[in-house]
Amino acid sequence: MEGISILVVEDEEKIARVLELELTYEGYEVTKILDGLEAWRMYQSKDWDIILLDVMLPGISGIELLRRIRQQDNVTPVIMLTAKAAVEDKVSGLDLGANDYVTKPFQIEELFARIRAALRLKGKTQKEHPDGWLYLGDLKLNDKTREVYRGDLLVELTKKEFDLLYYLLQNKQQVLTREQIVETVWGYDYMGDTNVVDVYIRYLRKKVESSNAPTMIQTVRGVGYILKVQT
Repeated sequence: MEGISILVVEDEEKIARVLELELTYEGYEVTKILDGLEAWRMYQSKDWDIILLDVMLPGISGIELLRRIRQQDNVTPVIMLTAKAAVEDKVSGLDLGANDYVTKPFQIEELFARIRAALRLKGKTQKEHPDGWLYLGDLKLNDKTREVYRGDLLVELTKKEFDLLYYLLQNKQQVLTREQIVETVWGYDYMGDTNVVDVYIRYLRKKVESSNAPTMIQTVRGVGYILKVQT
């Protein structure tokens, strides 16, 4: 854990202090902030390895803070913390680029596990693709600039379409179930139906596939999808 910095943004002093103590005990370098605007200034002061972000904050909300962060940074993992069970809050956070969601009260070991998972994914991506580009055939995606190209053609994607394609490319040549896709792209706490995956796959195919290019997004009947070059 040495050298891994965590920014904890939580306005409830007792919760923030518990998180600070528990995470420090685990070996993380922890900075806790109680106010949204102060957190925004602190975020800009250094490169953080991961951010734990409450939704309800004074100054600016956690959702607004996340929006500002994602305008500059699509790499740093953000795990949202909230006492609210409203689906709208979860959808807003995930659509803006949150990596995960934990609803209070939560078990600290669960939070630790989600932090480790987010850090593993970040580390794997940076190690394997230091320039930010992922490739498959003539398809390429940059997770830092959020650009997608099919050949020389720039493909315009929505936030969720990009996240879905990014996950498929990270796991190219592997069959992914709808449940795996929902948990990663929409989050563990997503309350909707896995049919949402089929809907967004259709959106992606319309934008990424063409009649004169090899099909890449392939259906595995009864299971899910795989991204590979058709031979």
